[in-house]
Order: sequence, then C-alpha cells, then structure tokens
Amino acid sequence: MKGKCLTLAVLLLAGCTVGPNFTRPEIATPGDFGRTPTDVASRFATREIDTRWWDSFHDAELSSLVVRLAKQNLDLQQAAERITEARSERQVVASQGLPRLNGGAQYQRQRESKNGTASLVEPAPGAPLEFNVFRTMASMNWELDLFGRVRRAVEAADADTEAMVEARRGLALSAIGDLAQTYLQLRTLQARQAVLERNLALASRRRALVRDRFANGVATTLEVAQADAQTLVIAQDLPTLRAQQARLVNALGLLLAEPPRTLAAELANPVGLPSTPPIVPVGPPADLARRRPDVREAEARLHVATAQTGVAIANFYPDISIGGNFGFESLHIGSLFDADSRDFMIGPSLDVPIFQGGRLKGTLRLRQAQQREAALQLRKVVLQAWREVDDGMVGYAEAQHRRDDALAARDANRRALTAADQQYREGVTSLLDVVNAQENLLRSEDTVTQSQADVALRLVDLYRALGGGWQLAENQRP
Repeated sequence: MKGKCLTLAVLLLAGCTVGPNFTRPEIATPGDFGRTPTDVASRFATREIDTRWWDSFHDAELSSLVVRLAKQNLDLQQAAERITEARSERQVVASQGLPRLNGGAQYQRQRESKNGTASLVEPAPGAPLEFNVFRTMASMNWELDLFGRVRRAVEAADADTEAMVEARRGLALSAIGDLAQTYLQLRTLQARQAVLERNLALASRRRALVRDRFANGVATTLEVAQADAQTLVIAQDLPTLRAQQARLVNALGLLLAEPPRTLAAELANPVGLPSTPPIVPVGPPADLARRRPDVREAEARLHVATAQTGVAIANFYPDISIGGNFGFESLHIGSLFDADSRDFMIGPSLDVPIFQGGRLKGTLRLRQAQQREAALQLRKVVLQAWREVDDGMVGYAEAQHRRDDALAARDANRRALTAADQQYREGVTSLLDVVNAQENLLRSEDTVTQSQADVALRLVDLYRALGGGWQLAENQRP
C-alpha cells in the first residue's frame, strides 16, 4: 500500500493519501510504419499529420460540410453536455472534503401534559405548562480526510472528466470521417449515374441507327430487339442509383442535424470525385498513441480505476470529523439573543469500520479487478490503433493499384467498342459484338468510378486511424 505520509503535524492538516499512485504507462511503439510502396501516385511521408486533412481533397463543398458538422452535430453536443456533467460531478465530490456550514431558526408552541412525563418533575412555582420556544442555530462539520479518501475520489473525478473530453474528441474524429465517407459515396453514385447516362445516350443513338437500318432492310428484327434490350437494361439501374443518393443526402443531413432533404438542392449538382494528394503525411510513429483520442481515453479510464482503488483502500481507515453547533434558545423572543440564551457544542468524532460483512474487502477486490481490466483495455486499444494504421496504409496503396488496373482495362474496352462499332457500320460484324463491347465498357467505366472512390475512401480510413481532425471541434467545446 503505497502513499505519501507526512509528519504528525502536517498529517493533522493534509493527512496521508493511501492507495496506488497513477503513473502514465510506457507505450512501446515501433520505429517505423513498415515498408510502403513507391509505385503509386500518392505516397506516404513521415511528417506531421494534417489536422485538416479533408481540405487535401480540394473540394469546397466537403470542407464546408465538415465545418458545419463541428458546430451542428448532435452527438458532439451531447458529448459536450457529458463533459459538463463530469465537471459538475467533480465539484460535488470535492465538496466532501470542505467544511459544511448550515444555519436555521425555529419556533415552537408547546404544552406539557399534566399526566405525562412532566408530572414526574416538580415544576417551578408559577411555571406554565403551555409556552413558546424560540431557537436559532448554526452547525458545522468537516471531514479531515486524513487518509485521502476524498482526495482519491476527486482524482478519479478529474480523470473521468479527462476521459469525457477524449471521448468527445473521438466522436468528432468519427463524425468527420463518417461525413467524408458519406459525401464521397454520394459523389461516387452521381459519377456512376453519369456513366450510365452517357452509355444510355450512346445506346439510344445506336438503337435509332438500328431502326433506320431495319427500315432500309439492312438490319434484322433480332438486331432491333437487341438494341431495345440494351437500352432498357442500362436504364433500369438509374432508379436504384437515385434512391441510394437520396438516402445518402439524408444521412449527411442527419450528421448536420438537418431535416430530410434539406441538403438535396445543395448537393444535387455532380462535381465528380475529389482528387487525392500526392503526399500523405503519417506523422512520426511515436506520436500515434498520444494523438489518438481513444488511446488517451483508455489511459484516463485506467487513471479512474487506479484512483477508485485508492478510495476503496481508504475506506478501511477511520473517518475523523470535527463538528459543532452554536445557537440561542429562549422562551421569549425578546431575550433570544441574550448571553444567557446561547448554547453550543464542538468536538471531534471518530467513525471506525469494525465489521462490514465483507463489503470493504469485496469492494477492494472489485476495484483492483477493474484496474487490471482497464490496463488490459489500454493495451488492446494501442494494438488496435497500430493495426488500423497498418491496414489503412496497405488498403490505400492497394486501392491505388486496383484503380490503375481499372483505368487500363477501361481504355482497352474503349478501343474495343470503337472498333466493334466501326465494323458494324461497315457490315463486317454483328450488332451482338457491339452490344457486348459496350457492356464491357460500361462495366469497366463503372469499375473505374468505384475504384477511384475506393482510393478516396481508404484515404479517409487512414486519416481516421492516424487520429487527426478532432481539433476542429475544440473551438466548440464547453
């Protein structure tokens, strides 16, 4: 049982704080983030991370939405209230270690029963059985906290407040990431819709061409049916894309605490997918654990559990309080404040836990187990942080590889469609070859759009894992 005990004179004033003292745990970090690919357009650099990483997409609408989210998001506002609650709770806990002073006044009209206890005492001559009693009083009590029970409780409350602050930062990081990914998904659907509409326009022109050829006796009814079917197959995906876009617009509105469809007009104009930066700063590896809000929250939770263990240990020691009261009592209001009407009491009181039925021991074992659990949770959160960063870096690099392959496949399918269309016009090949070529191009263009979006989405995952961005919400903290 560890604590800082002072001399007897100081002990009477400050006491000795029993229980374990919290020390910030040493968190082992690797020297680097591992080998990173160099054959991609956007690479990693060990620089200080960008705490406004959404600006690196160079999308003014996205940046505007993020700023508004920091002010309007309801989850962040709720988290701010939880911080206020924790600070108020800390004030309540701290008050237990301060003197308490109460005052009051009382008036009573009394009558003694002739047949009651008053009959056992001979009253003074002329003393009435019915009379008034006037009282004023002030009482004081001060728990000396010689063994630090209150101080440990205040320490736990301070750490709990710190945990709430870090939890709000983690919420801010998560909310910004959710908004960025939802926004990117919306722009992806709009880009996919644009691809479909381009291919639909191309198929419609080809259907018109086939109908002209059929009218001139060159094309067959099979070719007309094939052209009609291709147009309808392309068009049937548009309602699904529009419905998905409406859901994402409402999801963005919810993040900004806006009613459904509020952002529909603002986001209706497709602007394409935002670009990714050529360099992604990932920061020094040693800074990751101290930058991530979830790691810092887990550390604060460990501090809370350690301080609560100290409270449980202090409960085994006596509670010493100094109490007293001072007041006036009189049967007549006119003499209430006379010197002879005063009364007082002052003195220490000692409360020693002798037998508690195992409550104190059980509480101590509970707090110690919670402390060990909090330490394990901190280790887990740190490992999870490293895993997320490593997964994010690998995912971002490989997403770029997939995008590059998709771009190459799209270019090849464009050349194939151009050749098939030209050969069909020359009568060298059938319309089926053109239909197949256009279907392949449509799939490859859609794959390109989704792979480009995946690059941006994986970058958001990486930024979230690196733990930057919550600083924006600090301007709106309580």
